[in-house]
Amino acid sequence: MFEVTPIGYVQTLRVASEDDFWGGMESRITLTDAVESDALAGIEEFSHAEIIYLFDQAPPERIVHGARHPRNNPAWPKVGIFAQRDTTRPNRIGSTIVKIVRREGAELVVAELDAIHGTPVLDIKPVMAEFLPRGPVKQPAWSTELMQNYWARGFGPA
Repeated sequence: MFEVTPIGYVQTLRVASEDDFWGGMESRITLTDAVESDALAGIEEFSHAEIIYLFDQAPPERIVHGARHPRNNPAWPKVGIFAQRDTTRPNRIGSTIVKIVRREGAELVVAELDAIHGTPVLDIKPVMAEFLPRGPVKQPAWSTELMQNYWARGFGPA
């Protein structure tokens, strides 16, 4: 066992987790008082950051330890939870690469973070080209179909 303490929290208009329409939305990550604002110094020199966060509102009784149909859609194959990006994973950890909009002291403004208001942020990492895939990305057809509207605009102001 180990303990993880949030380094910040998400502030955004979206208050409920939904499957699609995360595109275009800006969010603010506000550092906790335990983290100095200069922990963000230099982050604005990067175009993107990876945000590691906790799906704290995923009910523990819904956690999946095996396989299921993505989004419970029987049209898609039953695959293991580690072949999906669902909130009901064993440790409820999520990660998303976001565009950095700007830094304001102890706050980082980002675009297209798929986390709801109040989500605890566990870490922020700058995206470096050397950490991106070194070759073509391969994925099954069902995942492309699942993601069809994920980053579409459709929630809140653009």
